[in-house]
Amino acid sequence: MGTASSLVSPGEVIEDAYGGEGGEACEIPVEVKPKARLLRSSFRRGPRVIGASFKSTGSVDLEYAAEYERLRKEYEIFRVSKNNEISSMQKKEAKLDEENKRLRAELQALQKTYQKILREKESALEAKYQAMERAATFEHDRDKVKRQFKIFRETKEKEIQDLLRAKRDLEAKLQQLQAQGIQVYDPDDSDSDDNRTTVTAAGTQCEYWTGGVLGSEPSMGSMMQLQQTFRGPEFAHSLIDVEGPFANVSRDDWDAAVASLLQVSPHVSQALWSNTVRCYLISTQETKAELDIFIKKHSPMLRRLCEGLGHFYLNVSFPEENAGSYTLERKQEIERSSVCVLLLKSAVTSSVVEDCEEAFVKNPDGHPLVLYLRTGEDHALTGPTRQLLERVNAADKAAKVKVVDHSGSPEEGAALIYAQLEKVIKQELLGLEAGDVDSKDSGIEEGREEDSGDVLWDLHDEQEQIEAYQQACSTTSQLGFQKYIDRLNDMIAAPPPTPPLLVSGGPGSGKSLLLSKWIELQQKHSPNTLFLYHFVGRPLSTSSEPVLIIKRLTVKLLQHFWSISGLSMEPSKILEEFPRWLERLSARHQGNIIIIIDSIDQIQQAERHMKWLIDPLPVNVRVVVSVNVETCPQAWRLWPTLHLDPLSPREVRSVVNAECQGMELKLTKDQEKKLERHCRSASTCNALYVTLLARMTTSKSCWSLERSLEQCLLCQDTMSLYRLALKMTLNSLSSDRERNIMREMLCLVCASHNGVSESEVLDLFPELELPVLSAMLYSLNRLCIVTLGCGLVRFQHLQAWEAVRLEFLSGGSSSAAYREKLIHYFSQQLSQDRVTWRVADELPWLLQQQEDRTKLQLSLLNLFVSQNLYKRGHFSELLAYWQYVGKDKSSMANEYFDSLKHYEKSCESEDSMTRLANLYETLGRFLKDLGLPSQAVAPLQRSLEIRETALDPDHPSVARSLHQLAGVYVQWRKYGNAEQLYKQALEISENAYGAEHASVARELESLALLYQKQNKYEQAEKLRKRSVRIRQKTARQKGHMYGFTLLRRRALQLEELTLGKDSADCAKTLNELGVLYYLQNNLEAAKVFLTRSLEMRQRVLGPDHPDCAQSLNNLAALHTERREYETAEDMYERALDIRKKALSPDHPSLAYTLKHLAMLYKRRGKLEKAVPLYELSLEIREKSFGPKHPSVATALVNLAVIYCQLKKHSDALPLYEQALKVYEDSLGRSHPRVGETLKNLAVLSYEEGDFEKAAELYKRAMEIKEAEPSLVCGNAPSRHSSSGDTFSVRGPAPLPHAPR
Repeated sequence: MGTASSLVSPGEVIEDAYGGEGGEACEIPVEVKPKARLLRSSFRRGPRVIGASFKSTGSVDLEYAAEYERLRKEYEIFRVSKNNEISSMQKKEAKLDEENKRLRAELQALQKTYQKILREKESALEAKYQAMERAATFEHDRDKVKRQFKIFRETKEKEIQDLLRAKRDLEAKLQQLQAQGIQVYDPDDSDSDDNRTTVTAAGTQCEYWTGGVLGSEPSMGSMMQLQQTFRGPEFAHSLIDVEGPFANVSRDDWDAAVASLLQVSPHVSQALWSNTVRCYLISTQETKAELDIFIKKHSPMLRRLCEGLGHFYLNVSFPEENAGSYTLERKQEIERSSVCVLLLKSAVTSSVVEDCEEAFVKNPDGHPLVLYLRTGEDHALTGPTRQLLERVNAADKAAKVKVVDHSGSPEEGAALIYAQLEKVIKQELLGLEAGDVDSKDSGIEEGREEDSGDVLWDLHDEQEQIEAYQQACSTTSQLGFQKYIDRLNDMIAAPPPTPPLLVSGGPGSGKSLLLSKWIELQQKHSPNTLFLYHFVGRPLSTSSEPVLIIKRLTVKLLQHFWSISGLSMEPSKILEEFPRWLERLSARHQGNIIIIIDSIDQIQQAERHMKWLIDPLPVNVRVVVSVNVETCPQAWRLWPTLHLDPLSPREVRSVVNAECQGMELKLTKDQEKKLERHCRSASTCNALYVTLLARMTTSKSCWSLERSLEQCLLCQDTMSLYRLALKMTLNSLSSDRERNIMREMLCLVCASHNGVSESEVLDLFPELELPVLSAMLYSLNRLCIVTLGCGLVRFQHLQAWEAVRLEFLSGGSSSAAYREKLIHYFSQQLSQDRVTWRVADELPWLLQQQEDRTKLQLSLLNLFVSQNLYKRGHFSELLAYWQYVGKDKSSMANEYFDSLKHYEKSCESEDSMTRLANLYETLGRFLKDLGLPSQAVAPLQRSLEIRETALDPDHPSVARSLHQLAGVYVQWRKYGNAEQLYKQALEISENAYGAEHASVARELESLALLYQKQNKYEQAEKLRKRSVRIRQKTARQKGHMYGFTLLRRRALQLEELTLGKDSADCAKTLNELGVLYYLQNNLEAAKVFLTRSLEMRQRVLGPDHPDCAQSLNNLAALHTERREYETAEDMYERALDIRKKALSPDHPSLAYTLKHLAMLYKRRGKLEKAVPLYELSLEIREKSFGPKHPSVATALVNLAVIYCQLKKHSDALPLYEQALKVYEDSLGRSHPRVGETLKNLAVLSYEEGDFEKAAELYKRAMEIKEAEPSLVCGNAPSRHSSSGDTFSVRGPAPLPHAPR
């Protein structure tokens, strides 16, 4: 062991092994020799010699003493160093003990928390099982109560009948006593009110609507409170409610703007909504050669194109020699036409001039126009032709007429007309881009399928409903509906719970017309309300199929939330899940949801399929149904009922006078009195009877006015009047051949499933010319017998259908022969490589009605028929056909497999292999939806193999196969395999279409749903948000269904209004145009119109007018979209200055500008400038809605987040706590807003160091999130809210300042 100086050097720091504090070594001023040298010197000394001198002995003792002193000092140094080490170790030990105690305390706290969570989990599981038991008990008790109530109701109805009989007996006795002269006491003569009792029978008009206990009218305060109850925080400053859709535009208000545009835009012509592409051809004798070649050679290709895309195609032309006989029909056909084509050479006739004036001059923007001009050196234009072309050119201000100037042969001219028409049909009428359509394959269905996710949807059903609503709204008859509309409004304003409202009346009383007018008014005055309507057609038609009705309502509900994925295809599940979807989505909708079903009693087995009507509805859901008073189910008669009364004499007179004025006729006083006396009974004063009577009386027929009136007055009900109308129409025709054709045509319409198209009528009757058919349909439509819906000739009313059955089909006994005729026609069209939607709709249904199971099975085994039905969402119909044939699921699958293998042997070309892959995919999806995933794998894998081989491994069709296979693995709960396939499909879709396509959104939604099943909520939420953003962006670019077409059409109409002088109205129109182009994603055009609007308003109104602030605000939104933040900030600030001076402090427009300017400041990192704006916004909301409104809580959260980002945690904490209390009091403790606020509070507590409180808050937030209803569309933003209205503490980093 060395000396102390050998251990440390002077000034060196000693550190212990634990990394604790070190001390400085002491410097000892003693020099000591090495120990080894000392020992050697002692060994050298030998034994002491006796007799040595005393001096030598003393020197040795001194040497030992020196050695001892040296060792003692060495020991002291060693002892001191070790004491120093011991003291440092003791300090370290004390520190470790303290740390150990703290960690043990934390461990105990965590153990307590764990035990608490464990106990809560066990109690939650126990509560779950108890709830399930209670639910089962409740179901049992409810069924028991239903049975008891049914018995009770039947008993009471019997008692009521007994009481009524007793009452009649007493009245008879009373009359006998009065006849004998005996005075009877009348309680009405008494001055006392004690004995008076008011009885309201069930099913009659009562004061149930008002919601008051005493039947009083609802107060304005209660209605406002009800409205605020349904409003969520996003509705605080919806400018759609305040100033219409063109006030302050924001990209996030797309849904609301489109919905409002559908209301403010005028009802478009029928050509836009019709399913028929009607090509009106105007020609002369000189261009007849081109017309004939086009009709014979080229129009079949256009028809094939349109039918492949789910539309009809019809050439409409009136020969010059008899065009004068069809003046009204020509005018009507021009109005209904989709495109007009004028073929000219040198001369024109009067009928050509009239048609050109109507189509090209009076309404040049009504439809696309094509002008074919045959030129040459051997002829010149005549004077009338030149004048006509000059008028056409003058009317074509926007240069929209497509001119085909040709000097070659007629064959080449016809080919040029075909090429131009094909382009117009694809791009302008059907909204397709160039190259989107392959005439050999129905690409439109794939596109629709992509837009709808995994839900298969038929746009024909939707179009049929839209047209039914449009036709009812376009009716000009005023039947005194205002009193009924007021009653309907009272029902909507009544406090919940509210059972369905029953609108009852006799046949033809105007129920459909009333509901359509009411929906139209409600949409104008309540844009926040979501309307889901369905008009049921005649029995056995597609519109009366209960599964399709509920599926359509569910899809419309889900479409409103940006996604329609996750919907089951199985019929029983569709009916079972609709109330659940309604409850989930109604909780997310910030407003009312109103469901209207017209003629619900015509639905097959309505009571069984509409059980959800008797269950309690969500608080913001109202249901209105209309029924025939004669066929209304007994269980529904107890609902609050609005009964349509017969027309009053004044209303009868107004209907008759309106029809007479339309036909320029006037009835004599005697004739008016006859009509008034006749229309007094219950069967002769309903709306349909009076309308039909007036039209028959004023129609131009072979009968005189007096005879027509005399014959009509002999009819005592609507049915007999309809039969007379049929006879009158037949007598008005010129030949027996035409009469026979009309009779046959009506019989075919009656025998069909959904009706017959005009092109099919012309095919079935080759001798029939289109002008004659047009005249027939015009007469029948005027007499309320038939109408055109979705391109099909159908009966307008159920009574018209019944009249045809009685008059021409002997009550239906002759229907089989006409069904056979239709079967023969559609069987001729049937081929394996091409099946139209009409064949799939009609042929299996007709065979089922004929009870021909063998042919029905053969038609179903035509793979393209089944594929067409399935891909358009008619899953339940296809399943019902197989059940009728007598096949179960397994045998049906085997039949399809055999048929597919047989078809595969004939496939050689690439196109046939592509169709084969589509068939295999359809079969796999069908089997998967049937609940047969094990059998679905084989066809889906075969489809994948064919596509990878025939196309390319990276083709988008391969992604579809991967997507469907992943769905099967999800059913098997093999989530790892499904995730891998979904990711492959996502990668292929992104590479093929880009990162912002509907196919990418579909894959993201599927992945999000998969992660949610695995409890990976954070990953699922990110994918959902990205999917919603993609769907919103594609919706802006394409529009939902007809929305984009309406925007474009509305923009073209408004452009004509901006050509005048400077005025406030013209500036307003320019602003509206800018908004329209902005919503179409045409930012350049939007900037031009919005800038013009601003400049004109500054010139006309002055730079400080509020309208200038509106234009500035809209321009700022546009510059924000283009990421020109500096310009946007300047315009928002100018708009804010103007609105602060001109508007009240609590005006919604001021709050709107404040919100978006604050969001822009935040985005650019200018948090200090954003704080006063958020504070002012909070103040406005408190004044507008009160301190306890959810909107105020949203403003509190926004301000708290800003404070957090500025590290002002002490200022943010009370705001969060106040917002949390408001949310819990107004929305409930389990609302998603409460969860978001708790999460923000947890983050704040974590940053403050309060970990236990942060864990508790975060745990509660996660419980709310997990308990939240699972929607595949995720937390979709509200229609009326900006996505920046609320945000989380962990928001994205602010953008850097834009370079100046």
